[in-house]
Amino acid sequence: MTEPLNIGRNRAQESTNAIERMYITMRHLFIRGFYKPMGVSGDTLREALLTLRPEIYGTIAESKVELSGLQYIIERLPEGIEECSFINLTSDEGYSNSHFKPIIPPKRRRNCYRIDEEQMNIEITRGRSEIYDILTHLTFMFIESHKIMQNVVINEGGQTSRDWEKLKAAVLKEGELNQKEKEIAITHTANILGRTFAEINQVYDRFATPSNPHKFLYLIYSLGKLAIREAIHGEKRAITFSPIVRERLGHHIHGEVWATNIKKTLHEHGLLNRKLHIISANMHSVMNTLFSPIALKDLLKEKSNFQVYEQLSSAKNEELRQTVIKKAKEEGMIVLDDTSGTNIDVQIFDLAKLSHYKGDSNLYGKEDAPVIIVMDYAFGEQAYETMDELLKPFREGEDKVYTNVGSISIMGKAGILEGGKGDLMIPNAHLFEGTADNYPFHNELKKSDFENQGLRVYDGSMVTVLGTSLQNRDLLKFFHDSTWNVIGLEMEGAHYQKAIQAAAKLRGNISPEVKLRYAYYASDNPLETGSTLASGGLGTAGVKPTYLITEKILEQIFNDVVQNLKA
Repeated sequence: MTEPLNIGRNRAQESTNAIERMYITMRHLFIRGFYKPMGVSGDTLREALLTLRPEIYGTIAESKVELSGLQYIIERLPEGIEECSFINLTSDEGYSNSHFKPIIPPKRRRNCYRIDEEQMNIEITRGRSEIYDILTHLTFMFIESHKIMQNVVINEGGQTSRDWEKLKAAVLKEGELNQKEKEIAITHTANILGRTFAEINQVYDRFATPSNPHKFLYLIYSLGKLAIREAIHGEKRAITFSPIVRERLGHHIHGEVWATNIKKTLHEHGLLNRKLHIISANMHSVMNTLFSPIALKDLLKEKSNFQVYEQLSSAKNEELRQTVIKKAKEEGMIVLDDTSGTNIDVQIFDLAKLSHYKGDSNLYGKEDAPVIIVMDYAFGEQAYETMDELLKPFREGEDKVYTNVGSISIMGKAGILEGGKGDLMIPNAHLFEGTADNYPFHNELKKSDFENQGLRVYDGSMVTVLGTSLQNRDLLKFFHDSTWNVIGLEMEGAHYQKAIQAAAKLRGNISPEVKLRYAYYASDNPLETGSTLASGGLGTAGVKPTYLITEKILEQIFNDVVQNLKA
């Protein structure tokens, strides 16, 4: 008698196959140069996404429109994209020097330009991962727009339902909607979306913008309007890739400019021959940890470190942040705002100018004191491009100047497979999803470093995924339950390791003894209903894990420096 099929494993295999199909298809469409998302050329992407049913896109495979997923993607796409039939993915092709004003999505740092009523251009400067991210979100958006169309078109002649006509009247009304008109419009919209009045009311204000408090109604109307035009009148929507972005992709053009600028700055300040400690993190935690004890001494007499960090993280405390920034610059911080297109800002800290850290002034005035370079978060495959270029020697005329890298530390947000938001993950390997590539390494950070701090800590392997918005419960559960001992997922770890191991073990650009530190804090748990990225950000819950990791990284760097001084 044959054994019953392992249904969970089969769903995981289906999901893996769907992800592979999506990425092969996206690369093919990119090479081709254009496609119609709701046409034959977009079939594979739509079918794969519907097979996959990613957690972040909720009810994508059902007839009702997904609200949280829609909010998630709208925050990552440019304002007004729902009104555009033509979306053009370009490289940095000079639009910043034109009359077009850049549109920057709230949750993604990318320049977008509304060319006319029908066309939106999106600049791709961060590599393939950015293309995958955008195309996945657009595919979801088109699927949802098609649902709206199917719910409002009542015959082959294109006649629309009463609910649609009422929504249209509310959207096109001159002047503000009053409360009564808003609630009537919500009632009709709820029928169109297959949702309740209460469900719409709950998310309504999350879509609002300062210029348009009724953005939700406009969004639904615009998505439905274009889908109706396409289905009834044959006015197909299209996504195109400019010849320049197709030519430049994968050539490290932006990463090379970015890394050269950093090394030139180090050279100009006489820091290039010092020991360098590279940290991939945010643009506040290292600076605040180093300088808030100096700049905010009086406040720290009344409050704990973490209470002060919370205050510094609040949008209301700009004056407090400026106090710390001013002191940091007085004590040697160099800020490099990105101009290369990578969207990765950099801070350089000359520890010889740091008056003291935790009361210790051993490094102050020392000519051989190390330098800390903090680079903002990379995005997916961009991590390889930027780290690969940063670790290359600096060319001064015909000479090569090799950098003396002492350590590389990576701190980031990640999805956790056991535990909840804010908990910590300490990896010992990165597994690259969809390939046989795996990168075990010795992590200087240990689980024991973070225990008894009020947060749960997990150690094991991390999966570097092709896109966080493509993961589903079956696939993640398979990873979690397998012998790989996977504790979480993120998008950059394997790419960083690929660059670091090549620089240290193949190219000889840095010492093979370079110390590595990786730690992540949980932004979401994609295995838990209501805890995916679409459920919202961490808020102040992210402050404690961020600063615990930062303090431990800095503690280990300073301990190494002190030991070297004694030696």
